Amino acid sequence: MRARRLRASLKGWGGVATMAVVCALVAVFALCVPLAGPGIGDGRAVTQASQATIEKAEEDCEAPEKQTLSPSSADGDTIQAIKDREGEKRKLIVGVDQNSYRWGYRNPNSGKTAELEGFDIDLVHRIAEDILGDPDAVQFKAIPTDQRIPAIQDGRVDMVVRTMTINCARIADVAFSAPYFKTGQQVLAPKSSPVKGYDDTLANRRICTAAGSTAYSTLEADQKDGKLPATTDISTTVPNQLDCLVRLQLGEVDAVVTDGALAASQAAQDPTVQLKGDAFTAEYYGVAMKKDADDLVRRVNQILVDYREDTANGWQASYDKWLSATLGKDAKKSEPPAPQYLRST
Repeated sequence: MRARRLRASLKGWGGVATMAVVCALVAVFALCVPLAGPGIGDGRAVTQASQATIEKAEEDCEAPEKQTLSPSSADGDTIQAIKDREGEKRKLIVGVDQNSYRWGYRNPNSGKTAELEGFDIDLVHRIAEDILGDPDAVQFKAIPTDQRIPAIQDGRVDMVVRTMTINCARIADVAFSAPYFKTGQQVLAPKSSPVKGYDDTLANRRICTAAGSTAYSTLEADQKDGKLPATTDISTTVPNQLDCLVRLQLGEVDAVVTDGALAASQAAQDPTVQLKGDAFTAEYYGVAMKKDADDLVRRVNQILVDYREDTANGWQASYDKWLSATLGKDAKKSEPPAPQYLRST
């Protein structure tokens, strides 16, 4: 019975499990690619006043999505180092996902190259176009969920655009742009499952989350606080979100907890699963960069302002193309509020 269900869920555009294996292999290769050019580890040193402001914000963190720098189109040392890369190495190096359907994924039906597509990928191209004058001047690096922050800190990438939630713990390690998407944690389970949502029906159930994700940290905290049944098994963690869907299909777990936006895309891949209950958190995705890359953070924030105002080829157009089929035509619930920025002094 389980085998039949698995085979049925793997029909369609190449099979989720097959895609996961291929993506895992490509991810390993991508992470081994040498750095493309000098200067990626350089960053504009923050002023003492700016550093004090950021440290104070971390200490008093209540609304992490508001703790970013004001927009600017000026070039600083970080951006100049990117522009100074020579020849074919003159590219923006960006950490992305390659197996999150409609966000960042390789569509096997797009041709021999199976280029990366999705909502996050559109944003990357927009950033590259603004900084380097060419939307295709990008070197993509596939990065597992738990490697997003290390990849930034180690200088393997200039930034990460990978459905990355802005939270208080992460702003201690990396700098974020203003939010570019609003979502919340939700439960994904088989349609036939007795699980009804994030409630007592998760008792004695096995839940899968991505390692290093806000989903896991939320479950861990809620279980300690008694908000999640003590008998819920949250020990299953995987490198990438798609791996959780495969575990669910194989019957190794009973439910998946992840961002509702990602869960909706996974449900679109497998018609035997569905979202259960409402979102139980409110979270915001941001572009993550090095802590001292002030000029790059400000530039990305300016790009986001322009991107949201561009009704023809900006945020709304990308939402309509990639996400309206899974999240609905009304984008307002997914659009973040007007950004708020840190004061410079």
